[in-house]
Amino acid sequence: MASLGVNIDHIANVREARQTNEPDPVPMALLAELGGADGITVHLREDRRHIQDRDVELLRATLQTRLNLEIAATPEMVQMAIKTRPDMVTFVPERREEVTTEGGLDVLNQQKPLTTMINQLQTANIPVSLFVDPDGRQIEACSKSQANWIELHTGKYALAPAKAKYVELAKLIEATTRAKSLGLRVNAGHGLTYQNVEPIAAIQDMEELNIGHTIVTRALSIGLQEAVREMKKLIQYPRTDPLFGIQEKR
Repeated sequence: MASLGVNIDHIANVREARQTNEPDPVPMALLAELGGADGITVHLREDRRHIQDRDVELLRATLQTRLNLEIAATPEMVQMAIKTRPDMVTFVPERREEVTTEGGLDVLNQQKPLTTMINQLQTANIPVSLFVDPDGRQIEACSKSQANWIELHTGKYALAPAKAKYVELAKLIEATTRAKSLGLRVNAGHGLTYQNVEPIAAIQDMEELNIGHTIVTRALSIGLQEAVREMKKLIQYPRTDPLFGIQEKR
């Protein structure tokens, strides 16, 4: 049975859109834990477009489950991870102009620098996962790099039309089997929704699914009605006198 890592980047996106202090992703992560999340995932981008350093530090101090820190494979970010000491680091590709991660790492052509950074993190007792496409050559390169885990990129599966979905699912199943045979542990994520997640969760040896956008979207949908009710009540029946402060509850 796969566990669930909840990605809270999109909560930070809303905060940063207004450059304010809400919504704060840290207490939201605690709510996700109360909902049953087995871990929390955040992507600390080099441009800090959503998750900030303080978020990572506070999450590390307050989470009761696991913190999976997604970062670019750079010396600066490796040092940040060693300082913060998350439960896992996931190396992901990163381009400034992209809206979200668009594909897997090219481990095959970056094996030497990746291996160096993986060794640095694992020496600090931080397990490392590599975010890769379900490609046999890339998975073999992951094994040679001494990574503990891979996270399979499920974006093509998520976006595939109905007739092509089984082909993409078969690739993910084959990649999971191949990774397991090489001693790698397997997670997956990207583009998974309430409508398409079950076939991925059913893959044998799939350990964890990292899911964010669809959960945040669903939370907005099911929580918006009550949030509007609360605001309307405050507006229609205010308990504060504009001149003299708080009034007694009516």
